Amino acid sequence: MKLNSIYKAAALSTLLLCSSLQAKTVYVATTAIVEHPALDAVRDGIKAVLNENGYTDENLKFTYESAQGQPAIAAQIARKMVGDEPDVIVAIATPSAQAAVSASKNIPVVFSAVTDPVGAKLVPSLTKPGSNVTGLSDMVNVKQHLALIKEFLPNLKSVGVPYNPGEANSVSIVTALKAAASEMGIEIIESAAPKSSDVMIATKQLIGKVDAIYCPTDNTIISAFESVVKVGIDSQTPVFAADTGSVERGAVAAVGYDYGDLGRQTGDLVIRILKGEKPGMIDVKMAEGTDLFVNTKMAARMGVTVPEAVLARATKVIK
Repeated sequence: MKLNSIYKAAALSTLLLCSSLQAKTVYVATTAIVEHPALDAVRDGIKAVLNENGYTDENLKFTYESAQGQPAIAAQIARKMVGDEPDVIVAIATPSAQAAVSASKNIPVVFSAVTDPVGAKLVPSLTKPGSNVTGLSDMVNVKQHLALIKEFLPNLKSVGVPYNPGEANSVSIVTALKAAASEMGIEIIESAAPKSSDVMIATKQLIGKVDAIYCPTDNTIISAFESVVKVGIDSQTPVFAADTGSVERGAVAAVGYDYGDLGRQTGDLVIRILKGEKPGMIDVKMAEGTDLFVNTKMAARMGVTVPEAVLARATKVIK
Protein backbone atom coordinates (compact mmCIF):
# COMPACT_ATOMS: atom_id res chain seq x y z
CA MET A 1 0.00 0.00 0.00
CA LYS A 2 2.78 2.36 0.93
CA LEU A 3 4.58 1.72 -2.37
CA ASN A 4 1.33 2.33 -4.27
CA SER A 5 0.94 5.67 -2.51
CA ILE A 6 4.45 6.65 -3.53
CA TYR A 7 3.67 5.82 -7.18
CA LYS A 8 0.47 7.88 -6.99
CA ALA A 9 2.33 10.82 -5.47
CA ALA A 10 5.02 10.62 -8.16
CA ALA A 11 2.38 10.49 -10.91
CA LEU A 12 0.58 13.49 -9.43
CA SER A 13 3.85 15.41 -9.19
CA THR A 14 4.63 14.66 -12.86
CA LEU A 15 1.14 15.73 -13.91
CA LEU A 16 1.44 19.00 -12.02
CA LEU A 17 4.86 19.64 -13.55
CA CYS A 18 3.53 19.04 -17.08
CA SER A 19 0.56 21.28 -16.41
CA SER A 20 2.90 23.97 -15.16
CA LEU A 21 5.06 23.73 -18.29
CA GLN A 22 2.01 23.83 -20.54
CA ALA A 23 0.70 26.86 -18.67
CA LYS A 24 3.99 28.77 -18.95
CA THR A 25 3.40 31.97 -20.87
CA VAL A 26 5.81 32.77 -23.67
CA TYR A 27 6.45 36.48 -24.20
CA VAL A 28 7.27 37.74 -27.70
CA ALA A 29 7.76 41.51 -27.90
CA THR A 30 7.45 42.94 -31.40
CA THR A 31 8.27 46.41 -32.72
CA ALA A 32 8.44 48.17 -36.09
CA ILE A 33 9.78 51.53 -37.16
CA VAL A 34 6.43 52.59 -38.62
CA GLU A 35 3.02 51.23 -39.47
CA HIS A 36 2.32 50.55 -43.14
CA PRO A 37 0.76 47.55 -44.94
CA ALA A 38 4.01 45.69 -45.68
CA LEU A 39 5.39 45.86 -42.14
CA ASP A 40 1.95 45.17 -40.63
CA ALA A 41 1.79 42.04 -42.79
CA VAL A 42 5.16 40.90 -41.40
CA ARG A 43 3.87 41.28 -37.83
CA ASP A 44 0.65 39.40 -38.61
CA GLY A 45 2.58 36.60 -40.35
CA ILE A 46 4.80 36.14 -37.30
CA LYS A 47 1.83 35.87 -34.96
CA ALA A 48 0.04 33.44 -37.29
CA VAL A 49 3.01 31.04 -37.20
CA LEU A 50 3.19 31.29 -33.40
CA ASN A 51 -0.52 30.44 -33.17
CA GLU A 52 -0.13 27.50 -35.56
CA ASN A 53 2.65 26.12 -33.38
CA GLY A 54 0.56 26.06 -30.24
CA TYR A 55 1.30 29.54 -28.89
CA THR A 56 -2.17 31.01 -28.51
CA ASP A 57 -3.89 33.56 -26.26
CA GLU A 58 -3.75 31.03 -23.42
CA ASN A 59 0.05 30.77 -23.31
CA LEU A 60 1.35 33.63 -25.45
CA LYS A 61 1.92 37.26 -24.57
CA PHE A 62 2.41 39.03 -27.90
CA THR A 63 2.98 42.78 -27.82
CA TYR A 64 3.53 45.25 -30.63
CA GLU A 65 4.77 48.85 -30.62
CA SER A 66 5.38 51.22 -33.51
CA ALA A 67 8.07 53.91 -33.40
CA GLN A 68 5.95 56.10 -35.70
CA GLY A 69 8.91 56.62 -38.01
CA GLN A 70 11.16 58.06 -35.28
CA PRO A 71 14.52 56.32 -34.57
CA ALA A 72 14.66 58.01 -31.13
CA ILE A 73 11.32 56.43 -30.22
CA ALA A 74 12.56 53.09 -31.60
CA ALA A 75 15.47 53.29 -29.14
CA GLN A 76 13.10 54.05 -26.25
CA ILE A 77 10.87 51.11 -27.19
CA ALA A 78 13.87 48.78 -27.40
CA ARG A 79 15.14 49.79 -23.96
CA LYS A 80 11.69 49.31 -22.45
CA MET A 81 11.35 45.87 -24.06
CA VAL A 82 14.70 44.76 -22.65
CA GLY A 83 13.53 45.88 -19.22
CA ASP A 84 10.35 43.80 -19.62
CA GLU A 85 12.50 40.68 -20.25
CA PRO A 86 10.57 38.92 -23.04
CA ASP A 87 11.65 35.53 -24.35
CA VAL A 88 12.30 37.01 -27.80
CA ILE A 89 12.35 40.52 -29.26
CA VAL A 90 11.26 40.77 -32.90
CA ALA A 91 12.30 44.00 -34.63
CA ILE A 92 10.77 44.80 -38.02
CA ALA A 93 12.74 47.07 -40.42
CA THR A 94 16.30 48.31 -40.08
CA PRO A 95 15.98 51.27 -37.65
CA SER A 96 14.00 49.21 -35.12
CA ALA A 97 16.39 46.29 -35.54
CA GLN A 98 19.39 48.54 -34.92
CA ALA A 99 17.74 49.88 -31.77
CA ALA A 100 16.89 46.39 -30.48
CA VAL A 101 20.36 44.97 -31.15
CA SER A 102 21.95 47.97 -29.43
CA ALA A 103 19.71 47.61 -26.37
CA SER A 104 19.75 43.84 -25.92
CA LYS A 105 22.90 41.98 -24.95
CA ASN A 106 21.33 38.71 -23.79
CA ILE A 107 17.68 38.54 -24.88
CA PRO A 108 17.37 36.92 -28.34
CA VAL A 109 16.64 39.42 -31.13
CA VAL A 110 15.09 38.34 -34.43
CA PHE A 111 15.03 41.04 -37.11
CA SER A 112 12.83 41.05 -40.20
CA ALA A 113 12.45 43.12 -43.38
CA VAL A 114 16.06 44.29 -43.14
CA THR A 115 17.75 44.83 -46.49
CA ASP A 116 21.43 44.66 -45.53
CA PRO A 117 21.95 43.17 -42.04
CA VAL A 118 25.74 43.27 -42.29
CA GLY A 119 25.83 46.82 -43.66
CA ALA A 120 23.44 47.90 -40.89
CA LYS A 121 25.86 46.34 -38.36
CA LEU A 122 23.23 44.00 -36.96
CA VAL A 123 25.39 40.93 -37.52
CA PRO A 124 29.03 40.46 -38.58
CA SER A 125 28.07 37.80 -41.13
CA LEU A 126 25.01 36.04 -42.52
CA THR A 127 26.35 32.61 -41.56
CA LYS A 128 26.19 31.71 -37.87
CA PRO A 129 26.17 35.39 -36.87
CA GLY A 130 27.05 34.71 -33.23
CA SER A 131 25.82 36.73 -30.26
CA ASN A 132 22.08 36.87 -29.59
CA VAL A 133 20.91 38.00 -33.04
CA THR A 134 19.57 36.44 -36.23
CA GLY A 135 16.78 37.27 -38.66
CA LEU A 136 15.54 37.65 -42.20
CA SER A 137 16.79 39.89 -45.02
CA ASP A 138 14.49 41.21 -47.74
CA MET A 139 17.28 42.34 -50.08
CA VAL A 140 15.63 43.00 -53.45
CA ASN A 141 16.83 42.24 -56.97
CA VAL A 142 17.18 45.82 -58.25
CA LYS A 143 18.40 44.72 -61.68
CA GLN A 144 15.17 42.78 -62.11
CA HIS A 145 13.21 45.85 -61.06
CA LEU A 146 14.96 48.08 -63.58
CA ALA A 147 14.36 45.49 -66.29
CA LEU A 148 10.64 45.59 -65.47
CA ILE A 149 10.52 49.38 -65.77
CA LYS A 150 12.34 49.13 -69.10
CA GLU A 151 9.63 46.79 -70.39
CA PHE A 152 7.14 49.61 -69.87
CA LEU A 153 9.53 52.27 -71.13
CA PRO A 154 11.91 50.79 -73.76
CA ASN A 155 13.70 54.13 -74.18
CA LEU A 156 14.26 54.51 -70.43
CA LYS A 157 17.18 56.84 -69.69
CA SER A 158 16.65 58.03 -66.12
CA VAL A 159 14.87 56.86 -62.96
CA GLY A 160 14.13 59.07 -59.96
CA VAL A 161 14.43 57.60 -56.48
CA PRO A 162 12.97 59.35 -53.44
CA TYR A 163 14.52 57.88 -50.30
CA ASN A 164 15.52 58.58 -46.73
CA PRO A 165 19.34 58.81 -46.52
CA GLY A 166 19.03 58.17 -42.78
CA GLU A 167 17.80 54.61 -43.37
CA ALA A 168 20.73 52.23 -43.81
CA ASN A 169 18.59 49.83 -45.84
CA SER A 170 17.72 52.58 -48.31
CA VAL A 171 21.34 53.62 -48.72
CA SER A 172 22.23 50.00 -49.53
CA ILE A 173 19.44 49.75 -52.10
CA VAL A 174 20.37 53.02 -53.81
CA THR A 175 24.01 51.91 -53.99
CA ALA A 176 22.99 48.60 -55.58
CA LEU A 177 20.55 50.39 -57.87
CA LYS A 178 23.23 52.73 -59.19
CA ALA A 179 25.56 49.83 -59.94
CA ALA A 180 22.86 47.90 -61.81
CA ALA A 181 21.64 51.01 -63.66
CA SER A 182 25.14 51.86 -64.81
CA GLU A 183 25.42 48.47 -66.52
CA MET A 184 22.09 49.11 -68.26
CA GLY A 185 22.86 52.67 -69.39
CA ILE A 186 20.32 54.20 -66.99
CA GLU A 187 20.91 57.24 -64.79
CA ILE A 188 19.67 57.19 -61.20
CA ILE A 189 18.64 60.57 -59.80
CA GLU A 190 18.15 60.69 -56.03
CA SER A 191 15.91 62.94 -53.98
CA ALA A 192 16.20 62.97 -50.20
CA ALA A 193 13.17 62.73 -47.91
CA PRO A 194 14.34 62.45 -44.28
CA LYS A 195 10.75 62.58 -42.95
CA SER A 196 7.34 61.41 -44.17
CA SER A 197 6.30 65.04 -44.55
CA ASP A 198 9.17 65.54 -47.03
CA VAL A 199 8.07 62.77 -49.42
CA MET A 200 5.83 64.82 -51.69
CA ILE A 201 8.37 67.65 -52.05
CA ALA A 202 11.21 65.18 -52.72
CA THR A 203 9.14 63.46 -55.41
CA LYS A 204 8.13 66.72 -57.06
CA GLN A 205 11.80 67.70 -57.32
CA LEU A 206 12.32 64.72 -59.65
CA ILE A 207 9.64 65.71 -62.16
CA GLY A 208 11.02 66.91 -65.48
CA LYS A 209 14.35 65.19 -64.80
CA VAL A 210 13.32 61.51 -64.96
CA ASP A 211 11.32 59.09 -67.11
CA ALA A 212 9.99 57.11 -64.16
CA ILE A 213 9.96 57.06 -60.36
CA TYR A 214 11.09 54.02 -58.37
CA CYS A 215 10.30 53.67 -54.67
CA PRO A 216 12.62 51.29 -52.79
CA THR A 217 11.62 49.42 -49.64
CA ASP A 218 12.17 52.62 -47.68
CA ASN A 219 9.87 52.90 -44.67
CA THR A 220 9.72 56.70 -44.79
CA ILE A 221 8.69 56.71 -48.45
CA ILE A 222 6.25 53.81 -48.15
CA SER A 223 4.55 55.38 -45.13
CA ALA A 224 3.65 58.37 -47.34
CA PHE A 225 3.32 56.49 -50.61
CA GLU A 226 0.04 58.13 -51.63
CA SER A 227 1.98 61.40 -51.96
CA VAL A 228 4.27 59.80 -54.54
CA VAL A 229 1.27 58.40 -56.44
CA LYS A 230 -0.39 61.82 -56.58
CA VAL A 231 2.75 63.40 -58.04
CA GLY A 232 2.98 60.56 -60.57
CA ILE A 233 -0.61 61.07 -61.71
CA ASP A 234 -0.36 64.86 -61.84
CA SER A 235 2.88 64.82 -63.84
CA GLN A 236 2.14 61.73 -65.96
CA THR A 237 5.29 60.09 -64.62
CA PRO A 238 4.85 56.37 -63.93
CA VAL A 239 5.61 55.19 -60.40
CA PHE A 240 7.11 51.74 -59.78
CA ALA A 241 7.86 50.09 -56.46
CA ALA A 242 10.03 47.45 -54.85
CA ASP A 243 7.17 45.90 -52.89
CA THR A 244 3.93 44.49 -54.22
CA GLY A 245 1.86 46.08 -51.45
CA SER A 246 2.55 49.49 -52.99
CA VAL A 247 0.95 48.37 -56.28
CA GLU A 248 -2.34 48.01 -54.45
CA ARG A 249 -1.80 51.56 -53.17
CA GLY A 250 -1.14 53.03 -56.62
CA ALA A 251 2.19 51.96 -58.13
CA VAL A 252 2.07 50.80 -61.75
CA ALA A 253 3.93 47.54 -61.09
CA ALA A 254 6.38 45.76 -58.82
CA VAL A 255 8.28 42.54 -58.56
CA GLY A 256 8.51 41.87 -54.86
CA TYR A 257 7.88 39.74 -51.83
CA ASP A 258 4.62 38.92 -50.13
CA TYR A 259 5.40 40.50 -46.77
CA GLY A 260 2.86 38.33 -45.01
CA ASP A 261 4.91 35.35 -46.19
CA LEU A 262 8.11 37.09 -45.01
CA GLY A 263 6.45 37.36 -41.61
CA ARG A 264 5.79 33.63 -41.65
CA GLN A 265 9.43 32.94 -42.56
CA THR A 266 10.45 35.18 -39.64
CA GLY A 267 8.00 33.35 -37.37
CA ASP A 268 9.78 30.09 -38.18
CA LEU A 269 13.01 31.58 -36.79
CA VAL A 270 11.22 32.69 -33.62
CA ILE A 271 9.85 29.16 -33.13
CA ARG A 272 13.34 27.67 -33.44
CA ILE A 273 14.59 29.99 -30.69
CA LEU A 274 11.61 29.26 -28.43
CA LYS A 275 12.42 25.56 -28.83
CA GLY A 276 15.94 26.13 -27.56
CA GLU A 277 18.21 26.99 -30.50
CA LYS A 278 20.72 29.78 -29.96
CA PRO A 279 20.07 32.73 -32.32
CA GLY A 280 23.79 33.18 -32.98
CA MET A 281 23.95 29.66 -34.41
CA ILE A 282 21.05 30.24 -36.83
CA ASP A 283 22.06 31.59 -40.26
CA VAL A 284 20.39 34.81 -41.35
CA LYS A 285 17.65 33.78 -43.77
CA MET A 286 17.27 35.39 -47.17
CA ALA A 287 13.63 36.04 -48.09
CA GLU A 288 12.12 33.55 -50.51
CA GLY A 289 9.47 33.89 -53.21
CA THR A 290 8.56 36.80 -55.47
CA ASP A 291 5.37 38.02 -57.10
CA LEU A 292 4.62 40.37 -59.99
CA PHE A 293 1.75 42.78 -59.33
CA VAL A 294 0.39 45.16 -62.00
CA ASN A 295 -2.09 48.01 -61.62
CA THR A 296 -3.63 48.64 -65.04
CA LYS A 297 -5.82 51.47 -63.78
CA MET A 298 -2.85 53.42 -62.44
CA ALA A 299 -0.81 52.70 -65.56
CA ALA A 300 -3.50 54.44 -67.61
CA ARG A 301 -3.70 57.35 -65.15
CA MET A 302 0.08 57.83 -65.34
CA GLY A 303 0.20 57.65 -69.12
CA VAL A 304 1.75 54.22 -69.77
CA THR A 305 0.49 51.00 -71.34
CA VAL A 306 1.06 47.66 -69.64
CA PRO A 307 2.92 45.35 -72.05
CA GLU A 308 1.13 42.11 -72.88
CA ALA A 309 4.20 40.12 -71.84
CA VAL A 310 4.01 41.67 -68.36
CA LEU A 311 0.29 40.97 -68.05
CA ALA A 312 0.82 37.37 -69.14
CA ARG A 313 3.17 36.56 -66.26
CA ALA A 314 1.58 38.78 -63.58
CA THR A 315 0.53 36.97 -60.42
CA LYS A 316 -2.00 39.69 -59.65
CA VAL A 317 -3.62 42.35 -61.87
CA ILE A 318 -5.38 45.27 -60.18
CA LYS A 319 -7.93 46.95 -62.44
